[in-house]
Amino acid sequence: MTTSLRVPVDMLGQSGCRLAFPGATVYLDPYLSNSVQLLDAPDLERQLPIPLPPEKITDANIVLITHEHIDHCDPHTLPRLAEASPQARFFGPAPVLKKLTEWGIDSARLALAVEDFIDLAPALRLYAVPAAHPEIERDAQGNLACVGYLLDCAGQRIYLAGDTSARQEIIDALLALGPIDTAFLPVNEHNFFRGRRGIIGNMSVREAFQFASEIGAKKVVAVHWDMFAINAVDPDEIRLIHQRMNPDFALLIRPKHLNLGTAQTSIVIRTLNEARHLDDLLVAIASQRTNGLNHEVVIVDSGSTDGTLEIAERHGCRILHIMREEFSFGRSLNIGCQAANGDILVITSGHCVPTDDHWLQRLCQPILDGMAEYTYGRQVGGPDSHFSECRIFAKYYPEGSRIPQDGFFCNNANSALLRSTWVQHLFDEELTGLEDMELAQRLVRKGGRLAYVADAAVFHFHNESWSHVRRRFEREAIALQRIMPQLHVSIMDTLRYLVSSVWKDWRVARRNETASVSLSNIARYRWNQYIGSWKGNHEHRKLSHAEKEKYFFPH
Repeated sequence: MTTSLRVPVDMLGQSGCRLAFPGATVYLDPYLSNSVQLLDAPDLERQLPIPLPPEKITDANIVLITHEHIDHCDPHTLPRLAEASPQARFFGPAPVLKKLTEWGIDSARLALAVEDFIDLAPALRLYAVPAAHPEIERDAQGNLACVGYLLDCAGQRIYLAGDTSARQEIIDALLALGPIDTAFLPVNEHNFFRGRRGIIGNMSVREAFQFASEIGAKKVVAVHWDMFAINAVDPDEIRLIHQRMNPDFALLIRPKHLNLGTAQTSIVIRTLNEARHLDDLLVAIASQRTNGLNHEVVIVDSGSTDGTLEIAERHGCRILHIMREEFSFGRSLNIGCQAANGDILVITSGHCVPTDDHWLQRLCQPILDGMAEYTYGRQVGGPDSHFSECRIFAKYYPEGSRIPQDGFFCNNANSALLRSTWVQHLFDEELTGLEDMELAQRLVRKGGRLAYVADAAVFHFHNESWSHVRRRFEREAIALQRIMPQLHVSIMDTLRYLVSSVWKDWRVARRNETASVSLSNIARYRWNQYIGSWKGNHEHRKLSHAEKEKYFFPH
């Protein structure tokens, strides 16, 4: 299994960023003022708000400056940062070091950027790479005037280009130093109008992407497109060119984390006679459009006899087997997750089908961005779904996302979680259901975060008999009482909820002129829902009115 290293990153605008490695916090070209407009060009006003004042940066260990231009080597940022972070060391080419000395930064804190590896911290090394801005320049001693940087963190390498055009010498150097996991590349192309204005420019978007392909980068962070209007590039244009070129690397725009290594996903699907919808599900998975998220499909089957296994084999799935008598929802998932190779575990049911080809990326994005460790997406009914079930879906899976969310509700019919989170917690194998909520409850208690992603939606098809509907709600109620032992619904609650839900469903159906919905179907569905829930939760215990309404009252 390839294990990825997650590095928090803050994009500071222009080429600037903050990278929080395990052994050191690194700042690159922080431009945290409006000095370009104040000192150089009155019409060049920054478009981005200053993300944080330099005097508030107290965590800098390493500051990397690529060249002496004011939007990279800022006289209104670097002296204040140096004072706020007295532990910080500064690296740069000779013209940069001269400026830093003039600005009063102690020479003992300054180091020349050299074309050799320098140890910055345990498992973190630095190498200066030539930069062409617009050409590669060296002084009489052979020292570079403009540089990019290669950071090696535990064998994973990040290329921070700074300002550069594409040159064969740079490509050759990076190929010799590779493989490159992530490349931060400028996309503000040189053109006549920018040149007339005195702006040198760098690579075009297409040129940067070709450059990335030549050096074999796995991921590209587009930079130098967001600070000044005359030098800007629309991020939708960057995405569109990436989509049209379809290169073999992921595109990142303002990432919150870098997943160094292969951020692979494993899609784990539990099956038992799922032939009716499995082919549609696997076709939809194969058609997903992602920013380089590789995936595998792991099937955990508990004795299918309807062609499910043949469909899975045809799609090249890895198939694991569990005996029916050994089955529990948590046990089957633990088996699948254990066998999976991915750093992100995506879980869905064999009778769920993504509604579009962005489902996988959207479901995983809060995890990739470091906003949550466990996500779940929206569920909607199909054309043959019971009207009352669609109302339940609408209640628990609304149109608006919550990233992150409060509470521990989630659902494994459409979810994703970090493998490291699963390893730490595992699913409870004794529960009759709701293994997702039980793990989420433990996760939240330890400070973990969940996210509901409304635009990562699936159709959830339940082709159940009435007895199956009743048993599903019964086993979930049994599990819910284990998770929340104070939870109890009396027979009077059950009757009240039943009458109210049937009336509300029927009223909504009439208001929406849903002619195909019958009162009989609504009544039978709600009867089996609430009788099943009551049977699964019949012990008399106290529960607050608010908790009862949240988990049982119809919406």
